[in-house]
Amino acid sequence: MLSKAKLWLGLVVAALMTLSTNLQAAWELNMTQGVTQISRDTYDLHMQILWWCVAIGVVVFGAMLWSIINHRKSKGAVAATFHESTKIEIMWTVIPFIILILMAIPATRVLTEAYDSTESDLDIQVTGYQWRWEYRYMRGDASEEEVLFYSNLSTPSDQIDNSLPKGEHYLLEVDKPMVIPVNKKVRFLITSNDVLHAWWVPAFAVKKDAVPGFINEAWAIAEEPGIYRGQCAELCGIQHGFMPIVVHAVPQEEYDAWYAEQQQAAVAAREGANSVVTMSAALQQGEEIYSRTCIACHQTGGTGLPPAFPALAGSAVANGDVEANISLLVNGVPGTAMAAFGRQLSPVELSAIITYIRNSFGNNTGDLVQPADVTTILQEAQ
Repeated sequence: MLSKAKLWLGLVVAALMTLSTNLQAAWELNMTQGVTQISRDTYDLHMQILWWCVAIGVVVFGAMLWSIINHRKSKGAVAATFHESTKIEIMWTVIPFIILILMAIPATRVLTEAYDSTESDLDIQVTGYQWRWEYRYMRGDASEEEVLFYSNLSTPSDQIDNSLPKGEHYLLEVDKPMVIPVNKKVRFLITSNDVLHAWWVPAFAVKKDAVPGFINEAWAIAEEPGIYRGQCAELCGIQHGFMPIVVHAVPQEEYDAWYAEQQQAAVAAREGANSVVTMSAALQQGEEIYSRTCIACHQTGGTGLPPAFPALAGSAVANGDVEANISLLVNGVPGTAMAAFGRQLSPVELSAIITYIRNSFGNNTGDLVQPADVTTILQEAQ
């Protein structure tokens, strides 16, 4: 009987230990140590101050507990009759002051280093939009082709509406990640085009508000190649949880090859403004763009989410004047969630998405919008 009790007790203890381990892995409360020196310094400072606070708590609450136990009325303790003590007043003023100074010394060193974004090897302007990120690689030479692209959520809509199981990086995957070289100081110039956002990559210890009309600076030196993920950390609207951040840190040679490829793509996009597209090609490209750019607001079948996001199916815009439709997409609608896509998409992409909208969701205008049609509206908007 005793052996069975011991056996059951052992099983219960083993089960509790396993559960505790799993819960600890799933419920991580501490900061990440990150992959940059500043992130490790931040973590070390956090732990140092934490243990100082623990020590202070032990001393203060220990003294309180000892006083409560040893000076209770049942033991015949009699309360002191003094009104004040100059020595005690001095002690509880000077000791906290010294502790704060000791805390301020390492904190000042880390903060000074964290805010020193000078002497960067690469500058990237990060602009928040509802609900995507724009990455502009600052050129060292005015004659150099500019690299600029938008990073959109790429998690399939089937996972979002629970038609398929969630992926490993659910809501933390994008179509175009930021790419940076390892062991180079990268300065991030962070701003916003509409509302407050916040660019947050925990592995870099970077979290900066993106404020319209202002530029906040942050920096990082990724020491290890890898994929580092983050999110918008400021409640910026209905799709706040759908604008993730993905940064690929790669060796310098791989970065140079990627950068050259992006420059070639920029040239091709500019030259494509004079191209002529077919209906089938426009519909195929338009559907792809819609699925990554428009579907969150206007939904899979173009039904929208009225009143904030009107339906595209049977809408007066999608079935009305073509130029008005192009202008709406290029310039957006101030004061609403309808963003201006004139800078976010190329003329080829804009012509494709407009053609797709005007010939989908029950809309059947038969219109084929060419990149040249969009370019005309873009030039008028400038």
